[in-house]
Amino acid sequence: MSRVALTGTDGRWTLTLTDPDRRNCLDDVTCRELGEAIDTVAAADDARTLVVAGEGKAFCAGADLPALFGDASERAVGELRRHLHSVYDSFLRLRRLEIPTVAAVQGAAVGAGLNLAMACDIRVASPHASFAATFSRIGLHPGGGCTWFLVDALGPQRAMALLLDGAALDGQAAVQQGLALELAEDPLTRAHELTDRWAEHDPALTRDIKTAVGIAASGDFDATLEFEAWAQASSATGPKIREVVERFRQ
Repeated sequence: MSRVALTGTDGRWTLTLTDPDRRNCLDDVTCRELGEAIDTVAAADDARTLVVAGEGKAFCAGADLPALFGDASERAVGELRRHLHSVYDSFLRLRRLEIPTVAAVQGAAVGAGLNLAMACDIRVASPHASFAATFSRIGLHPGGGCTWFLVDALGPQRAMALLLDGAALDGQAAVQQGLALELAEDPLTRAHELTDRWAEHDPALTRDIKTAVGIAASGDFDATLEFEAWAQASSATGPKIREVVERFRQ
């Protein structure tokens, strides 16, 4: 039975973890299906948006620890490191998508599940959501980009405190501290409202806005300005702006 479901209409895709009895935790099977689903979206010429969700009470309870680390003491560190990279890659492929991605976090997003949510461009959180970086509580260093994600969203001071405490942010705190965009009683419905609106844009415009935000996040103003000049000039040839210019003339 599949643990990941992928559905799409008119380029609006939804990826759902469908293993609620195991709180949608990530093992090798789920990681493989997750990576394949993301690759399917990446290969779809009509792709406009992607919503990532979890079935049941948890968004994703993180890695299946016995499956991932059960024999760690018997394996070489280099071998374990290579395996970890394959796990990371299953959800970090989201970052390579050229379309907007939104995580609809209705429950717990723990460890690797937190990373899965953070790999999306935007997060919509339920009041019952939990963004938990519990690595240190189990004697494990953060992985899968967690340190980068949290520093990027919270700043180094808050990120360090959260990671050292092995703590969690509820939905409201996540919004207040910039980890999530907004609260919604039904985050999946709200995520679809956002992506349905964004899917109406010219795909090239959406792609370039996402690229520009990525460049700006690196802190390089000149590079951002240069890309904006190119992308704005390109978009100025589109039919929508021509209509607006004509109305302005009238």
